[in-house]
Amino acid sequence: MAKKQFKAESKRLLELMINSIYTHKEIFLRELISNASDAMDKLYFKSMTENLGLSRANFEIFINADSENHTLTITDNGIGMTKDELESNLGVIAKSGTLQFSADNKEALSSDEDMSVIGQFGVGFYSAFMVASKVEVRSKFYGSDEAFLWASSGADGYTITACDKDSHGTEIKLYIKETAGNDAPDAPGDDENYEEFLLEYKIRSIVKKYSDYIRYPIKTESLQRKKKEDSDEFEEFKEIQTLNSMVPIWKKNKSELKDEDYNEFYKSKFHDFVDPIARIHSKTEGTATYSALIFIPKKPPYDFYTKEYEKGLQLYTSGVMIMEKCGDLLPDYFSFARGLVDSEDLSLNISREMLQHDRQLKIIAKSIERSIKNELKKMLANERDKYEEFWKEFGAQIKFGIYNTYGQAKEGLQDLLMFYSSSEEKNVTLEEYVIRMKEEQKSIYFASGESITRINSLPQVEAVKDKGYEILYLTDHVDEFCLQMLVNYNEKMFMSVQSADLDLETEDEKEEIKKKNKDNKELFEFMKDALADKVQDVRFSQKLKTLPVCVSGAGALSVEMEKVLAQMPGDKKAKADKILEINANHAICDKLQFLFDNDKEMLKTYAEILYSQAMLIEGISLENPAEFVGQVAELMTGVVV
Repeated sequence: MAKKQFKAESKRLLELMINSIYTHKEIFLRELISNASDAMDKLYFKSMTENLGLSRANFEIFINADSENHTLTITDNGIGMTKDELESNLGVIAKSGTLQFSADNKEALSSDEDMSVIGQFGVGFYSAFMVASKVEVRSKFYGSDEAFLWASSGADGYTITACDKDSHGTEIKLYIKETAGNDAPDAPGDDENYEEFLLEYKIRSIVKKYSDYIRYPIKTESLQRKKKEDSDEFEEFKEIQTLNSMVPIWKKNKSELKDEDYNEFYKSKFHDFVDPIARIHSKTEGTATYSALIFIPKKPPYDFYTKEYEKGLQLYTSGVMIMEKCGDLLPDYFSFARGLVDSEDLSLNISREMLQHDRQLKIIAKSIERSIKNELKKMLANERDKYEEFWKEFGAQIKFGIYNTYGQAKEGLQDLLMFYSSSEEKNVTLEEYVIRMKEEQKSIYFASGESITRINSLPQVEAVKDKGYEILYLTDHVDEFCLQMLVNYNEKMFMSVQSADLDLETEDEKEEIKKKNKDNKELFEFMKDALADKVQDVRFSQKLKTLPVCVSGAGALSVEMEKVLAQMPGDKKAKADKILEINANHAICDKLQFLFDNDKEMLKTYAEILYSQAMLIEGISLENPAEFVGQVAELMTGVVV
């Protein structure tokens, strides 16, 4: 029979697909298995509607690897294809018999929960040409006496001839390409090891990875060894083994499963050594219909905080994995979640591994985000110790989520936040803080620093605690950025105790300090000029108790935020507007006034030393430590160093 040519557009599409559409060549086996499953679904459906007496137990897929002849054969006993269907389905790329079948039987399929067909486009079959130099398809339609052979070596065209076949169904034989470097004429110019697709372990691996939950058994003849009777020698024998489990755990009822079932599935599926801290097993119907099984790990994976970490959930359609990690299903702040989603509603494009970012996917993603939030809130309310364990590992991710979304995600995340409390001496939520607020308290007070010990040593903290107010300690770099994006919680504004705007004084105290600053205006102007652009202002303060000095932030960028930004790459560093505040009740005040009247050069040195002391209290490194040491030595000895 003369060779037929693919249509011109089909030929170009085939060449494109073979070279670039699929990311991994191993996908071909998933596609052919899915097509075989479709064929058996069609015959099962026909049996139900026409009372043919067939059950699911009658169907199977068989894979045979022949290393000697370099062929891989996938056989099913599904409905098979007529000559016209071979021409129609395999002669025109992107023509799908499954798609037409689904359209013709839409109402009947939707009423039967046990029926679903996987294939939606006809391109999957042609993925075989990524690994095969030639493909032969023998098919016999159910109830027909005729069988036909479709054969093609790729884009050059195909032939269809009559052939012999004992039973209904389809047999696809792939003539596997030679590996590059071999002398065979069909060896491609890439570095793919095509021979591995003929190895049993590789076939098992691909089936387990992509097709483990196909509802029909996928079988192969496996080479086994056993000990001979009354001998230490072994003998080899072959036996038929089923490669797939067929029943997805997420399709089972929760009542059928124990904690051990979930935990073992999680550890084997996601290669973790410890049980997850929580799980979400749900089936959702309505606007989007899907099953989900999501786990929250106890510990982050080793690469979680690296650029190499890739977020996402595994994505299945009708039990067939189409995407290893679908990042669109998880927001960045929940990137620690691991699990899978199985939906029949998604629109898939020609490769099955590249999704059209359609409305259904977005609906599922929103629903999953809501489920994770609710699970975490439930854990916080009912299993506090477990939640604190989670927070220790992944709390920074939640806080970064509020900052990174410019506060858009705060409604769902703010009640999950925890910070160390000065009064409780443990992590508390914002809600718990607000409940304990004093009646006259207007703001939620916080202080930032490298550690709890460092924050406790801040002079401003001492003053706020002395007034009886609770302070939240912010020790993560992202903390203050997070609160800036929150702006307020329950209509209570956030106030840094390290801010120049901190208002703790009584009206009488305010008037007193205002008068002192006015009386010493010339002194402070001189000190400000001596410090050049290091500070925006110098003034007396009532907020200090024992220490002589502190530095406060005067704008949106705090001193602590300046410190964080200084550690980031780049030449230009943002600077906070600083105010040098001097303890109005400290003996240093008299010394400063004396120097202003008698030794202005020494007053400049004092100004520099006080500023350096304030910066050290804040945990900020000095630009010139040697200069500071020299200034202190000069005061101690009277000798300029």
